[in-house]
Amino acid sequence: METLRLVASYLMMVILAPPIMLGIITKTKAAVAGRKGPPVLQPLYDTIKLLGKGAVYSKTTTWMFRLGPVVSLAAVLAAASLVPLVGAPLIAFNGDAILFAYLFALGRFVTVTAALDTGSSFEGMGASREVAFSSLAEPALILSFASLAYRSGGLSLAQMFAPHGGPSAAASAILALGSLFVVLLAENSRIPIDDPNTHLELTMIHEVMVLDHGGPDLAFILHGAGLKLVLMTSLLVRLILPEMPAVGAVGSLVLGLAAAAVVIGLVESSMARLRLVRVPQLLVAAICAATFGLILTLR
Repeated sequence: METLRLVASYLMMVILAPPIMLGIITKTKAAVAGRKGPPVLQPLYDTIKLLGKGAVYSKTTTWMFRLGPVVSLAAVLAAASLVPLVGAPLIAFNGDAILFAYLFALGRFVTVTAALDTGSSFEGMGASREVAFSSLAEPALILSFASLAYRSGGLSLAQMFAPHGGPSAAASAILALGSLFVVLLAENSRIPIDDPNTHLELTMIHEVMVLDHGGPDLAFILHGAGLKLVLMTSLLVRLILPEMPAVGAVGSLVLGLAAAAVVIGLVESSMARLRLVRVPQLLVAAICAATFGLILTLR
């Protein structure tokens, strides 16, 4: 019975949390701009509408183009089972943090490959930028995980992102938190790394890779992107909040996700997107912060 309750809670979080969090971000940006904005559940309505439509495939594409959205969503769903969304993860073992990073890399790989499969130089440009920036975001993610793993004594996400005392642990956690926040913005194509609402070809990164997708394929991509945002944000929330009982952990996580959505909306409303040549500098700064955090942990 307890297992069924855990699975049901996970399904609710996986289905409802991504569109609601994206809706809060959009609502926050609209409020800052003095507009009413769309309803908070508008991303959910859009996903349901896309699921009811048909998909159009170019004759120049192969099976890889159709496989990309399905595998990318499946990879994020598998990663969700490793994250303690409802107090405890569905699957936990020593080393699941490495699998978590590899699942994110798999989702990125199939998305880039599907974009290249179209034969469009426009989508190839976006794929090239995505790979270039991810080559800097992944070291920051791995180094942050290494710092937290050494501090906790294990490579399990549930153990790594549990609170640990001590001044050096707090300092390394703050550095890892800052590094992971930059990785969150990069992985989810948020300002100042990328603008998810732009269609200006000179600045697009992630959005340009999915322009040829439509219908259910686009719904899978959008929901997968929202779920990735929820997963990375939930890890940051777990790192900040103290340890709580299971019921309190779920409530605190929901409030933390809502607060993080407001913060992301305020960040995107208060600053412009960085120039492409400046993005690597920000990612390298995240790598340096994660490295310093690891050095403090090793002392």
